[in-house]
Amino acid sequence: MTSLHFTQVDAFADVPFTGNPAAVMPLDAWLDDATLQAIAQENNLSETAFTVPTPDDPDADYALRWFTPTVEVKLCGHATLASGHVLMADAMIRFRTRHAGILTVTRDGDGYALSLPAWDMTPKTLPDLAAGLGGAPVESHWRDGGYSLFLFPDAAAIGALTPDFAALRRHGDVMLIATAPGDDSDIVSRVFVPGGGVDEDPVTGSAHSLLVPFWAARLGKARLSAYQASARGGRLGCTLAGDRVILAGRCRTIIEGRFFL
Repeated sequence: MTSLHFTQVDAFADVPFTGNPAAVMPLDAWLDDATLQAIAQENNLSETAFTVPTPDDPDADYALRWFTPTVEVKLCGHATLASGHVLMADAMIRFRTRHAGILTVTRDGDGYALSLPAWDMTPKTLPDLAAGLGGAPVESHWRDGGYSLFLFPDAAAIGALTPDFAALRRHGDVMLIATAPGDDSDIVSRVFVPGGGVDEDPVTGSAHSLLVPFWAARLGKARLSAYQASARGGRLGCTLAGDRVILAGRCRTIIEGRFFL
């Protein structure tokens, strides 16, 4: 029997039971992919993060991968922040990822700053996704890799969305980002990934790789406040710094335990 330590963390959370929960499981070496996926399914959280030390890599301290209950994902912000919270020994920690390059987490007061890539999108009509999302978006945008963004007129329209998750699952692993100007923040959003095993994600760091460049260009400023209006809710400080998005947030450790395989 193998015993593996794990920590469950609420990321982008000022207090427990808010933000987005992620499980972080540090490994000495990679398990097979089927076992990683089974562990993530057992956790049944938006993401489970797995890390392996990389002592021979001059640019990274750990390799990092993320799994939802059903698929491996290319980028996950909140579980990266949670991994930094669990593993950080000094002022900064560096993660090598398979699809998003090097991601860093640094100490920032009583919280952390997460550096993600800044991603642009292209305007594109997405009628089938818009119909499944509901509401009446005024614009839609797309990024290859399965990322869609829908602009709504106001925060009330975001809160009123009732997506048809069964219909959206038929489109596969696509992230749907609904956004509008916030009432008490620059950005308000909700994020849905039903084809990836997460109907509504509580707070989505990776979505802000798209949201921050989108809104920085529209609002003409590089520093933005963001609120993700899920049932748990979460606030993020956002900065567009060249080709990087810097997200500020806090973490709270909620559970520590062991997996027995």
